[in-house]
Amino acid sequence: MKLIQARKGQFVYFNNELHKIYSIKPLAKKSILMFRIKDMEQVASKAEEVTFYKPKHMDSFLFLGERFTLREDRQAEEGGYILINKPDPDYMDHYSLNEFEKIESVEGKDVITTRQNTVKSREFLVMVSGEEASSNDIAYQDKSKVTEGQLEEDSRLEEVLREKNALRPSVGDVYLNLDNGAVAMVVAITQEEVTLGTGERLTFHELYKADNWNYLRNITDDQFK
Repeated sequence: MKLIQARKGQFVYFNNELHKIYSIKPLAKKSILMFRIKDMEQVASKAEEVTFYKPKHMDSFLFLGERFTLREDRQAEEGGYILINKPDPDYMDHYSLNEFEKIESVEGKDVITTRQNTVKSREFLVMVSGEEASSNDIAYQDKSKVTEGQLEEDSRLEEVLREKNALRPSVGDVYLNLDNGAVAMVVAITQEEVTLGTGERLTFHELYKADNWNYLRNITDDQFK
């Protein structure tokens, strides 16, 4: 794919896995910025390193660890997801090509998403949970190159991401050190690491699994006064 053809929102294959372009930096050495759809891992590449793919009815893929099948013949349901593959937003709406949106309510065949976008039925495919019979698995460009280890990791991905999100702290979270009684607040977060008011730095996982740090509350909680 040449850079002039690249567009924000396009689905592409990179390193054999399905990604979505979220930005293009024409002057950068690696001009294509994208995330891997199955787990939102971000990566940059050159335009010639990716292969374009246009999602369609009955395609199946992993999104945030969960398997979905795209259907153009299913009614959207509240709480479900849609993929906006033919965006034609009104002036009050804000969405673009291949946006994943969660449905807040259904109005006839159209939907209102949790981002308060009104999306017409002709603009989206419904994301049906699971891998439907006769669907086309597009998670990998060449399935013959996928190892058993990769497939095993994919099967555990939803659980891994759920735990990762559950243990993700916020600035203002307050923890009690059970060893010495000290109380410390998360004052900064950098990528996968937090800095406590005591000066200690821990990864999300280390803080979540630590025996001596016990979460108390966030300073924005009403009861924290």
